[in-house]
Amino acid sequence: MTNMTRRLLLGAALGAPAIARAEDFPNRPLRLVVPFPPGGAADITARLVAERMTPLLGGHPVVIDNRPGAGGNIAGDVVARSAPDGYTLFLGGATILCANKYLYRSSMPFDGLTDFSHISRVSVGTTLMVARADKPWHTFQDFVADAKRRPGQITAGSSGLGTISHLSLAKLMRSAGIEITHVPYRGLSPGLNDLLGGQVDILFDGIPALIPHVREGRLRALAVGSQQRVSYVPGLEQTPGMAELLPGSGMDMEFWYCISAPANTPPPIALTLSLATVGAVRQPDYRAKLLPLGFTPVWDETPDALATFIRSQDGVWRELVELSGARLD
Repeated sequence: MTNMTRRLLLGAALGAPAIARAEDFPNRPLRLVVPFPPGGAADITARLVAERMTPLLGGHPVVIDNRPGAGGNIAGDVVARSAPDGYTLFLGGATILCANKYLYRSSMPFDGLTDFSHISRVSVGTTLMVARADKPWHTFQDFVADAKRRPGQITAGSSGLGTISHLSLAKLMRSAGIEITHVPYRGLSPGLNDLLGGQVDILFDGIPALIPHVREGRLRALAVGSQQRVSYVPGLEQTPGMAELLPGSGMDMEFWYCISAPANTPPPIALTLSLATVGAVRQPDYRAKLLPLGFTPVWDETPDALATFIRSQDGVWRELVELSGARLD
């Protein structure tokens, strides 16, 4: 199939209630396995995508199945072992598909590249560095200067060993030349509660859970982990990115979510899923709902393009894991 044919099919998908499908696929509901509990950023992303895929798949619903645990490996294993018929999908992401094999070295149940037929990315986001508003650091530079004066005396919570939160802290310490005492929690909620209560000094984690407290004035945003600002997020318009704060460091903590199917999914079915996924992600109202959360829509024109992208990300996440020193097996 030529690129022109793909573009014509995608145009049809965006302009019609259903897309041209492989044979009779789908003829029943699909399942999208999400590796995190309901209510978080990944779950919200999955539900927004699933809702918009449904009319592009002939009205067959895409049902969310939350399977949290083991850093996403439980959900990933469920999908990797499922029949490659297009009816079981996975909301994967950077840490699960690229970083986990270096975190769970001897107990990794699947290969993030070869055990899936990757379809398309659906969103990209970054991390946010916050401190309590009553701390003396009014800027990132204030924080770094204090950390250099008092090595190891500032504490930083994280969502747990090997999480995007921990990896962001590890990269920050190396890039800024500072030493911070890491306090890992079992998830973001307990770490955020201790930050608000004053038990830890800073937190570097995903934007959605942190931004409400920034807007209420309880937390102060010092930096975003991406190279560029995320000025499209209300409350973060003036928060600088790493290209301004640590130029030349290479620090860029963007992370992404994608839709994948089991390996050996027939190409016509993978193409149908690709058209539906890209058609959903390109809808303006999807973008409108993502942006306030700190996420931006992103998509891959073909399944092969996503597979190539994931291969290119392997070294990035391997370096971050090695820098953190985290091992989870």
